Amino acid sequence: MQNEEIIEKINSFLAEEFEIDADKMLPDANLKDTLDLDSLDYIDLVVVIESNFPFKVKPEDFINIVTFQDFYDYVITSSQKELV
Repeated sequence: MQNEEIIEKINSFLAEEFEIDADKMLPDANLKDTLDLDSLDYIDLVVVIESNFPFKVKPEDFINIVTFQDFYDYVITSSQKELV
């Protein structure tokens, strides 16, 4: 899967799960603020990631994720590690 396809897939499930317009999901936008995430929403986010991609998410992985681009990079990198 190409990076652009992964980003499209991410935006699609985020828009559906968090009921947000995809046009608000800009690479430099703050993930937490844009999706209005609280601690329970992070659990939902983990479940959605793990159901759409072949890797397990560790809570500490979210420490450095601030923007959508950080999130995209994390998913892309983690997905590629699983394929190796």
